[in-house]
Amino acid sequence: MSQIGGFFDLWNPVVLLVVVVVGYVYSRFVAKGNGNFADAEPVSDKQKLCFYTGLALFYIGQGSPINYIGHHYLFSAHMLQQTVLYLIVPIFIWVGTPAWILRLFMKNRVFRGIFTFFTRPLIALFLFNMLFSIYHMPFIMDGLMKNDVLLFSYHTVLLITAFMMWFPVFCPLPEMNHLNDLKKMAYIFGNGMLLTPACALIIFAESTIYDMYSNVTVPFTHLSPLDDQQLGGVIMKIIQEIVYGATLAYIFFRWYRRERKDDDDMDLVETQESLNNQGGNWNRA
Repeated sequence: MSQIGGFFDLWNPVVLLVVVVVGYVYSRFVAKGNGNFADAEPVSDKQKLCFYTGLALFYIGQGSPINYIGHHYLFSAHMLQQTVLYLIVPIFIWVGTPAWILRLFMKNRVFRGIFTFFTRPLIALFLFNMLFSIYHMPFIMDGLMKNDVLLFSYHTVLLITAFMMWFPVFCPLPEMNHLNDLKKMAYIFGNGMLLTPACALIIFAESTIYDMYSNVTVPFTHLSPLDDQQLGGVIMKIIQEIVYGATLAYIFFRWYRRERKDDDDMDLVETQESLNNQGGNWNRA
C-alpha cells in the first residue's frame, strides 16, 4: 500500500449521517424534554455538552481518518481509535443521558432483563475485558481484519460491552446505582488490572505479532512496524491510565465532599440540639 484512500474513505459519510441523526433526535426529543413522555424533564447544559461531545468523539474514532489509517496502515492509530471508542465515548454518552429516557426502555421486560443482567458489575467488568483481550490476540485480529463483516460485528459487540462496563460507574438511573463511591473506585482499579496484560503483550513484544501490519508501506511516517506496534501499546496504556485516573479522582473527591457535607450537617444538628438543651435549662432556672 502506498496511496491513501479518497475523501470518503477518510471521512465516512455513513457514520456522519448516523451521528447527525442521533444528535438531531437527542436535540428534538430528549434535550428539551417532551410532553408526550411521562416524567420527561429538560436536560441540563452539562448533560447536553457531554452527549454531543460523546457523539463528536465517536465520529472521530469511527468515521475520521483515524479509522481508515488504523485499519490499513498504523497499529498505533488503530489503538488510538480503540481507546477513544471504548474508554472515553461511553462516559460522555452516559453522563449526557437523562434518567427518564432510559426508563422508557426499561418498561420493556425483555430489554430490562437483558440490560440488568449484563450491567451487573462483575459480569460487565469481565465481559468487556475478556472480549477486548481476545480481540488483541494476533490470530484473532489478523482474521477479523480480513473480513469486514466479522470486524464490524466484533467492534459492535465491543462497543456495547464498553457501555455496559461503564454503566455501573456513570449510572443515570438512581434506582440501578448499586455501587457506592468506594466500590466504584475498586471497580475502576479492577478494570485497570484486567486491561494491563493486553498492553504488556503489545509493548514488550520483541517482534511484530500482527501480520497485517508487518509488511505495510506507510507513505507519511518513518516508524518501523515494531516501533508502531509498541507505540500502539503505549498509547493504549497511557490513555487508559489518564481516563481511569481522572475517573478515580472524580469519584474520590465527590465521595470526600459528600462525607464532609454529612459531617458538617451532623455537627450543625448537634450544635443546634446543644443550644436547645441549654435554652431549656435556662428557662427552668
